Amino acid sequence: MKIALIQSSLVWENPKANRNYFEEKINAITEKIDLIALPEMFTTGFTMNPEAVTEAMGGETVLWLQSLAKAKKVAITGSLVIKENNNFYNRLVFVFPSGEIQFYDKRHLFSLAGEDKVYTAGDQKLIVDYLGWKICPLICYDLRFPVFARNAEDYDVLIYVANWPKTRVQAWDILLKARSVENMCYTVGVNRIGFDNNHFEHVGHSQAIDFLGNYVLEPKEIEGVFIVELSKEKLLETRKKLGFLNDRDSFELKS
Repeated sequence: MKIALIQSSLVWENPKANRNYFEEKINAITEKIDLIALPEMFTTGFTMNPEAVTEAMGGETVLWLQSLAKAKKVAITGSLVIKENNNFYNRLVFVFPSGEIQFYDKRHLFSLAGEDKVYTAGDQKLIVDYLGWKICPLICYDLRFPVFARNAEDYDVLIYVANWPKTRVQAWDILLKARSVENMCYTVGVNRIGFDNNHFEHVGHSQAIDFLGNYVLEPKEIEGVFIVELSKEKLLETRKKLGFLNDRDSFELKS
């Protein structure tokens, strides 16, 4: 499976400008791609002002994603601010080439920034079945909580979309590797670059890591579209040879 990671700066609380940017980058991809991954809150930046930017699931950004996915015959994922039943969600959408949508609401809200005061937490883990791969998409702060990410479903790929700041980027690098090794899966992290309106700097470090902790794509600090190819055959061969997941603990996760 080929995944394109788009690492970019984000225009603060300006969905139209960000859609235009990402559409230009996606249209410029010439090789055959299966999945495109965008950062967390890719239309707005990591805003705690959802009233100014929120959309519905039938809103402009979701319709735009569906149109792009169909036109390019590619799946697209990333998170945005969604309002539903009078609640605001930091919602990751996974849009299939057919236009079908599955979604995941961020479970671990970033209390340090007050995200838990304005957004509603999700409680359901999503496993996406796509092209014979099982994908578990999560959002930024979720990376710090390994129990929720634990590979009880035999998924193949973890994807984290993020707005992770420069001040803690070393933790980002360490934890992405840890999630790969402990879950014997590929892990893909897609982060933004640039300053947001709260003056936090982001240096990206979008990357991809294999099931043994080796880089498929080393951390990048520049704007760009980075393409990685993952091998299901190598993943399964390694799991068969090193059956570490067979010894995993069983547990019950309570909200």
